[in-house]
Amino acid sequence: MVLDGSKDTTWRIDDEKLIEQGDILSLARMDGSEFARVTVLWTHMTTFKDLRLQDKEGHEKFSTEKEMYDTYSRYYSMSVHPGTPLKVIKFAMLRGAP
Repeated sequence: MVLDGSKDTTWRIDDEKLIEQGDILSLARMDGSEFARVTVLWTHMTTFKDLRLQDKEGHEKFSTEKEMYDTYSRYYSMSVHPGTPLKVIKFAMLRGAP
């Protein structure tokens, strides 16, 4: 989705990398191979219940809130609920895979 331009927003719970505006990120596959480089345009701290329209634009869609909470509960091996804090990261492609 990143490479075809349909995804330019990601959500992170517990951003241990402290990603901020202006950072250059290397996006990698599960095997560690880089598939893209992006620059961070902006970040925004919020909760799932307070996600704004602009926080959702460019992010994969969920058919229900339950699907969203279940998906993120699996991703992070924790119970995700409306009050769970997260960081929204908006980015722009610098370079796709070679």
